[in-house]
Amino acid sequence: MNEELPDLVARFRIRHGIFRKETVEARLYELDSYGCVMKTDKLFDPGDTVVLDLIMDMPFEEIRAEGVTGLVTEKRKHCSNFFYSLDFVELDGRDGSPVSDKLRRIREVLLKKQSLKSRRGPGPASSMRQMA
Repeated sequence: MNEELPDLVARFRIRHGIFRKETVEARLYELDSYGCVMKTDKLFDPGDTVVLDLIMDMPFEEIRAEGVTGLVTEKRKHCSNFFYSLDFVELDGRDGSPVSDKLRRIREVLLKKQSLKSRRGPGPASSMRQMA
C-alpha cells in the first residue's frame, strides 16, 4: 500500500446505540475524483455507505470537503486495521458543485506537496554529510 497522504484526514461519525455517536478520524492513502482509500479500525462491509468530511489542515489554510458520500467497494485487512476502497457516490469529477471544487483543490495541493517531497530526496541531513 502507498504511504499516507500528507496533512489529509477523513472524519466520519459512527452511531453506537440510539443516542450516542462517535467521531472517527482516518488517514487516507489514495485520492482521486472518483474515490479514495482510507485506513481505520472500524468495521464496514462492501456495500455500506460512509459520509466523510475530508479535511486538509495546512499552516495558513484549511480546505474542507464536507458531506462526501462514499460507497465501500473493497475491504483489505492489515494487522488490526482495514483498508477500505470507497467510491464517491454523488460526485462527478466534471460537475461544478462546491464539494467537487473543494476535492479538486485538495487534489491539486496534494500533487504539489508530493512533487516537492519527491524532489527533496532523502533529506537535507544526508546531503550535508556527503559534503563533509
